[in-house]
Amino acid sequence: MKILLAEDETAMQRAIQAFLNIQHYEVDLASDGRKAVEMAESGVYDCYVFDIMMPVMNGIDALEKLRNSGDKTPAIFLTAKVEVDDRVHGLEAGADDYLTKPFAMKELLARIHSVTRRVEEYTPSKLSFGNVDFDAGNDTLTCKSSIQLSSPEGRMMRYFLLNPQKSISSETLYHHVWNEKENPDADEQMVWIYISYLNQKLDAIDADIKISGEESGPFSLVSNQSNGL
Repeated sequence: MKILLAEDETAMQRAIQAFLNIQHYEVDLASDGRKAVEMAESGVYDCYVFDIMMPVMNGIDALEKLRNSGDKTPAIFLTAKVEVDDRVHGLEAGADDYLTKPFAMKELLARIHSVTRRVEEYTPSKLSFGNVDFDAGNDTLTCKSSIQLSSPEGRMMRYFLLNPQKSISSETLYHHVWNEKENPDADEQMVWIYISYLNQKLDAIDADIKISGEESGPFSLVSNQSNGL
């Protein structure tokens, strides 16, 4: 899983990054809210961990900007403030949880586990982009006609629709689509194969979107019009 950590205290930033790396999380770092917004708008993350008090743009303003753009990535606020009103303000800005400093690293890990599980449970079953609608409940793509997707195709399409126009690596797609325990024979080469399947099915229903990218990745769900097609 990939985490975007926005924290301006260097010692705290490095400590959290080191701990999460040990837990097999990839962690990208931002030292102010504006940089965090820029990174979130161009990258794909499983969770945001934002300090509230940061220079240039604070964590609350940064998350509000992302939420207003439609970003649903789960977010945790780190704060030195203990007043109830401050915590309420953070939750109203779109945070899924918060931790008051100082905190135990194991508690942060537990909160990350909790909010990322929650997003899987509560993600809308119906998603749209361009002229295409996707029903995750029955893995059906609909445009001028409808077409049924296989389970891996459905999981991949859902992930693209939750992150439209963002660059996504083969590794990220592989880990979000295939369960290694259930599919021990699957590997990253499957990603390109299933992207080809999805593009064929998008063409079949006359969609105005496609998945762009070369065989080695990265890939992006884009509008045909934006590519001049």
